[in-house]
Amino acid sequence: MMRIKRWWQTEPAITQVLLGITVAVFLVEWLMGDGAMLIFNSLGAKNNQAIAAGQWWRLVTPMFLHMGLTHIALNGVVIYFMGMQIEAMYGHWRMLAIYILGGISGNIMSFALSNNQSVGASTACFALFGAFLTIGESFWENPVIRQLTNQFLLLTVLNLVFDMFSNGIDIWGHVGGLVGGFLLGYLLGVPRIGKIAPLKRIVATVILVIGWLALLKMGFTNANLTV
Repeated sequence: MMRIKRWWQTEPAITQVLLGITVAVFLVEWLMGDGAMLIFNSLGAKNNQAIAAGQWWRLVTPMFLHMGLTHIALNGVVIYFMGMQIEAMYGHWRMLAIYILGGISGNIMSFALSNNQSVGASTACFALFGAFLTIGESFWENPVIRQLTNQFLLLTVLNLVFDMFSNGIDIWGHVGGLVGGFLLGYLLGVPRIGKIAPLKRIVATVILVIGWLALLKMGFTNANLTV
């Protein structure tokens, strides 16, 4: 018990658990077959018609599925290194909320704007980028944070530009994750670093909720039109 407590207090525990779950799910995929979309669909890929039929868990499960070793390796690196940064700044439970709710935000936007099935933790990874940008905007006067924010902003922009010229990339999921993580950063706050203005937190919460509802409505409408 003491070892677990020490691990929780000194390590990026949530990041490690999320990465462990992601790897475990990938091993299940590998045992089931060659990564065909049929297998992904059975495991919970984002499928608009299935979501519209009531399978809401497909807004969560895609972020734990990956289409091959390269896919999980790239996302795994981001989860580990960005996760450590975000968990150190926001704390364990805020990190978990940003990852899961940010990933859901990405899948909601993809549900609304893309008819393609999709899998991958990229929606949640972009949410981590978004949450860091929240820190940059809120504590810009800190020179260290300002420098890191400029680096992460450049990395985020380069990733989005790469998405635009790549086939098979769910760019709407990435954008939704980024925006969701950015807004969640305000909603949750960063008490380990400083205080975010209450008005910013209220506005971000309202935008996030209205955005979710509007995109869900759009997704259900589009799914019904394509049946």
